[in-house]
Amino acid sequence: MPDEEIAEEGVLTPLDTPVQDPLLREILAENQAAATPQEQSQPTPTKQEEVDCVVIGLGAGGAPLLARLAQAGLKVVALEAGPWHDPTKDFATDEKAQNFLFWNDERLAAGGNPLAMGRNNSGTGVGGSTLHYTAYTPRPLPDDLTLKRDFGQGEDWPLTYDELAPYYEEVEQFLGVSGPTPYPWGPARPKGYVLPPLPLNSAAQLMVRGAEKLGIRTSPAANAALSAPYFQEGVGWRQACTNRGFCQAGCSNGAKSSMDVTYIPVAVKFGADIRPNSFVTEIERNAQGLVSAVVYTQNGQQHRQACRHLFLCGGAVETPRLLLLNNLGLTSGQVGRNLMAHTGIQVWGTFEEEVRPTKGIPGGLISQDTHRPQDADFVGGYLLQSIGVMPVTFASQAARGRKLWGQAMRDYMRQFNHVAGINILGDCLPHADNFMELSDELDARQLPKPRLHFTAQDNEVRMTAHAEKKMRAIWEAAGATDIWAFDRYAHVIGTARMGRSGDDAVVDRDGRAFDVPNLYISDNSTFPSALSVNPALTIMALSLRTADKFLARERRRDS
Repeated sequence: MPDEEIAEEGVLTPLDTPVQDPLLREILAENQAAATPQEQSQPTPTKQEEVDCVVIGLGAGGAPLLARLAQAGLKVVALEAGPWHDPTKDFATDEKAQNFLFWNDERLAAGGNPLAMGRNNSGTGVGGSTLHYTAYTPRPLPDDLTLKRDFGQGEDWPLTYDELAPYYEEVEQFLGVSGPTPYPWGPARPKGYVLPPLPLNSAAQLMVRGAEKLGIRTSPAANAALSAPYFQEGVGWRQACTNRGFCQAGCSNGAKSSMDVTYIPVAVKFGADIRPNSFVTEIERNAQGLVSAVVYTQNGQQHRQACRHLFLCGGAVETPRLLLLNNLGLTSGQVGRNLMAHTGIQVWGTFEEEVRPTKGIPGGLISQDTHRPQDADFVGGYLLQSIGVMPVTFASQAARGRKLWGQAMRDYMRQFNHVAGINILGDCLPHADNFMELSDELDARQLPKPRLHFTAQDNEVRMTAHAEKKMRAIWEAAGATDIWAFDRYAHVIGTARMGRSGDDAVVDRDGRAFDVPNLYISDNSTFPSALSVNPALTIMALSLRTADKFLARERRRDS
């Protein structure tokens, strides 16, 4: 997906040389204030009484369960490292202006295929990475969860597709996912998508043309952006997508179902206490080894919040980082291990027709005919999807992928409005060489920076080669020229996986830590395998399921 293409990183608190001239300082301060999104005003916490639950992180993993816990009448506090944003004022049709949406603290990358971070794999702000995701929401197919059973490699999930299906349906209905009914792949569903598909942009239409000639089925993709006005329970009417195309720069009218316009308003309505700009550093435990409080910094002030239960939803980097920093859940030896990243090679071509790749929903078309190819020499499978792309993102890829610079780059970018792309999202197997650790290098908060080691293994290399050949054939059939490939890996997955035993997993099938009974994890760090689809829908489904299992356990305990 286009929001997973950039290798640049930044530091939230860079060391700048101070400006000495008073007048220049005043001018710079005024300019900075005008350029910085104004967050919603939040009261500064005072003395904190114990609450039922603290939720760390408000992306796809934290927001749904926060709403569920608040609806159940629990006293819940949510701590989010980033600020509130006002979509109508803060989300510009400008890539460079939107860098504040991404988790820009430096993360160190190592291995044979170092993973691009920055805007690649997480976000900051109330809504997390859903603020800049492209809202692709296909369901995994049932055998995505049984790689080891089917191939003897990888890991099986301790859950079945049938156990997750009701939650997939609930999320789709609540968010107002737009998509085809019936869906061409996978089991029949009791309910179709609530809204018809979004219109196909030019890149998607060209992909249809090429795929049809090769006998490859395609379909409009399931996308959590509204193709028509939609009344969302607990939220109200939301506007339809305007096909602005800059979804990765934040949706300015709320048509994209990011957490800030869906689950979080419900959580607030039922009394959840949301504290933005709250960076958690410590997790305290009592004499029994249970989580008793979290320590966080908000607007430069340190606070402590006592709690009965903790839900850690920081994603596949910050979740294991907090566990390692606080020596939590380490008995299995799996924290930080089993790092995976979707194979995501892209193939670009130039067309005589005008494409305008920034227009329309970025991911308009899908094919899961490649889910289990008959001629595969690899484990698992992948899907195909069309790509919309923003100009700075594309130029950075061309510079890295084609080694273009100067006049050659300017000449190539003149063809930007005639360029179209396809990419894959493919499975990835856990491997001992791929992991996250704490480095010796400290960040601006004097905490160890995370270091991610990733090297594509033979299975990923073979899958990528198979997919590149397939996509080149599609573009040739569609009439493309100057076809080239950009190899990449998307979505950091794993690092705190779920399983049936604390011997080789961090949490159980309900997201509950084996080592610490009142600690839960809800994000894509718990995935035992990468799945051959985008992770957001599954993260949200697991979030609701984790909340339900927790609430059921609490009811049994109180009865």
